[in-house]
Amino acid sequence: MTKDEMLDMIVSWENLPLLITGIIKNHVDISILADIALHSNHPKSWRAAWLMDKIHEINPALISPLVGDMIQQIKTEQNVGKKRHFLKLVSLGNIPPEEQGFLFDYSFNAFTSAKEPLAVRVHAMQILFNISETELGLKSEVLAIIEHEMENHSSAGIISRGKKLAKKLREQIRIKG
Repeated sequence: MTKDEMLDMIVSWENLPLLITGIIKNHVDISILADIALHSNHPKSWRAAWLMDKIHEINPALISPLVGDMIQQIKTEQNVGKKRHFLKLVSLGNIPPEEQGFLFDYSFNAFTSAKEPLAVRVHAMQILFNISETELGLKSEVLAIIEHEMENHSSAGIISRGKKLAKKLREQIRIKG
């Protein structure tokens, strides 16, 4: 399948299950989908990122090798749909140590920004927590950020995920200290 053929299929929601099956079971080249998600300016290219998310739910091993590329794209991505799916996928896997500094700063800014959509903010909060799992000295800071956002810029999604993560952080800090 060519990039143009895949783009033609992505335009119609009815084709998306076929693409998922084709990539997972028939080994259609995932790099074509990744290229569309990461580099295409096509108005429906965000659906490629959505497809990557759905494929990850079924077979994470197909998507995990692309996390580094997603992190690079997050640095300049303007499409909110793509950003949402890339952040979600990054939050579900291991964050490369060399990208933790960038992702911490990016996620802090996204999480505390009222301009960002709720899903972007929730995934950014998860990334902050995930980084604190390997950078233990950040746990208190991440807890303070989450508590501040829950108190001052809350929504149901922020409160729901924030309570779970804050509880874990408090327990970890209590055990450590």
